[in-house]
Amino acid sequence: MRRIFLWATAFVVLLFAEVHGPSILHAQTAARANSPAEQFARGDAALRAGDLDTAEKAFRKVVALDPNAAGAYANLGVIAMRRKQWDEALTMLKKAERLAPAEPGFRLNIGLVYFRQNHFAAAIPPLVSVVKERPELEQARYLLGLCYFFTDDPVSTVAMLEPLWDGQSQNLSYLYVLGSAADHAHRSDLAQKAQAQMAAVGSDAAEVHLLMGKSYLVHEEYDAAIAELQKAEHGNAALPFVHFNLGLAYLHKEDLEQAKNEFLQDIAVEPDVAFDYDELGAIEWRLQQFAEAEQTFQQAIKLDAGLPRAHFGLAQIYYRQGKYDLALSAIDAAVKLLPQNSNLHYFRGRVLLRLNRKQEAEAEMKAAENAIKNQRDVRQQELYGTVPNPELTNIP
Repeated sequence: MRRIFLWATAFVVLLFAEVHGPSILHAQTAARANSPAEQFARGDAALRAGDLDTAEKAFRKVVALDPNAAGAYANLGVIAMRRKQWDEALTMLKKAERLAPAEPGFRLNIGLVYFRQNHFAAAIPPLVSVVKERPELEQARYLLGLCYFFTDDPVSTVAMLEPLWDGQSQNLSYLYVLGSAADHAHRSDLAQKAQAQMAAVGSDAAEVHLLMGKSYLVHEEYDAAIAELQKAEHGNAALPFVHFNLGLAYLHKEDLEQAKNEFLQDIAVEPDVAFDYDELGAIEWRLQQFAEAEQTFQQAIKLDAGLPRAHFGLAQIYYRQGKYDLALSAIDAAVKLLPQNSNLHYFRGRVLLRLNRKQEAEAEMKAAENAIKNQRDVRQQELYGTVPNPELTNIP
């Protein structure tokens, strides 16, 4: 009897469609095709296929139809991440987080966006929340460990990374970071364990020589660093960041021409690393190659607007050219990134004097004096003193 009822119901539906014509079916099909679920499925398929334009159109239709679709905002954030549109990615991911605060994946991606911009301190809070809720997520724990490492917190670095040993002990970057952090955290047993594992895993691999060279570089042993990095270059001339670190070593030895050559070689291998252009621009400035330095600093900022030296370099170039309005915009960007740096405040005062803004210039000179006094008691971020670590940011 139930089968007869179902058949009869189906017959009535078909009969209704026939009586009212095909337009009803077309309208129903179109409505389904334009539903949030259908658009989401279309966007998801396009995203998986790498068709970002089609995926974006579909997910934007979803949020237009359903403004509370957290998953669609999250996927728009992922699309922006793949395009390296970091501000847009953060906007979309934070919308998703507000709509679904219990979803750790959104916070993980927010942390990843900050990480990709080298904003490691900003990445820590969202990653801490993810690790607290989902301690089994290795990627979140690894990311958080790297953020602690890059913000000079070796004890927290070890706490995050040591539990990953079973899964990451074949990863040379992991072993280097863990060993270095353990050394600074006075965990000599773990440091030796990591170093021994590096030797066992890498043997005479170019990657091992790269990381050993990096270690010597951090410890300011520049000749030893160059020797190890040249071994890495001999093993694999196209290995990313070998020439970058060689450039840093030669720069510390004041061999500017050789340093410049190394950074140019690294750009040929890895053309999207902002640190290469930042270092190269500073060298070109010192070599009085001002036109080249201007273009190089502009490229550095295009790749990473968070590099204070690149903004400062442009400010100095514009000041030299008499373009004081441009110089002020550039130095403002640098001061925003390093608000306690006395050199930046002093230079900003000089620019303001050229613009006949004497009262503001005096305030800047006073700010420079205060910054110098404060540096006696408070550790400030140095403009030139850090060693970038782009070769350690690969995430498993």
